[in-house]
Amino acid sequence: MGSAAQVAEPEAVWGRRGLSPGRFATPRAMAIDAQDRLYIVDKSARIQVFTREGKLLAHWRTPEWENGKPTGLGIGLDGTVMVADTHYFRVLFYTPQGKLLPERTLGGVQGRGPGQFDLVTDVVQDSDGYIYVAQYGDNDRIQKFTAEGKFVLQWGGHGSAPGQFRRPQSLVFDAGGRLWVADACNHRLQVFSRNGRLLKVVGGEGSGLGQFRFPYDLAFDPQGNLYVVEFGNHRVQKFSPDGKPLATWGTHGRGPGQLHNPWAIVCDSQGVLHVLDTYNNRVQRVRF
Repeated sequence: MGSAAQVAEPEAVWGRRGLSPGRFATPRAMAIDAQDRLYIVDKSARIQVFTREGKLLAHWRTPEWENGKPTGLGIGLDGTVMVADTHYFRVLFYTPQGKLLPERTLGGVQGRGPGQFDLVTDVVQDSDGYIYVAQYGDNDRIQKFTAEGKFVLQWGGHGSAPGQFRRPQSLVFDAGGRLWVADACNHRLQVFSRNGRLLKVVGGEGSGLGQFRFPYDLAFDPQGNLYVVEFGNHRVQKFSPDGKPLATWGTHGRGPGQLHNPWAIVCDSQGVLHVLDTYNNRVQRVRF
């Protein structure tokens, strides 16, 4: 790959394919809360909650799934689990124990207007309580709402020019309050202010350091390092707080330390990474 690939063994590898509780059917999104509980949704429309060691704590299923399954998860300021219910054009809200909060549902109507959605990919909440929702389809964009669900603003559009998106797959805030977007099919990251002003574009298509192939998720560690999980390169890439590409971890395969089209990554309170190794139906825990 022409990069500083890491061969460090993962601290732990857990999970296997299946439909019984605790197993996975192509898991595609993951979030972590302040208690280091992992929330993982798979293609059976199940949301399962685990300890960082992989012990199952709870599980539930979204109300509808015939049209498709969720592909994004977020944790609200109050610990609420926010589900990007992709093919139902909405965001669902749950308690950490899995109780649906129907009065908080955001969207539900397909369209291009304010508060309407196409295929919802991710949802995050900033430190002031505003909610940001990403979508792709005919109108790739990000919409911003108040905590109560009132539309505030939108930006983006389908395309490859700066500020446009081709499947904005993941959203995350850095410590300075900037919104980072994994612009997956443009093979880049874009960084915005909270009012949608473009601040920076990072990357481009490739497999070298600083390049991406379908970046699907982002996470920051407590020191401000950025980690990017790449669906197409079967790896995780690390950047310094000032944006310098440092190293990659993972190669294509099924052994420990190898990945097969990973979709998601989170960092726990101890600074340890948890990588959702999607087509291996497992989670790998690693430091690098």
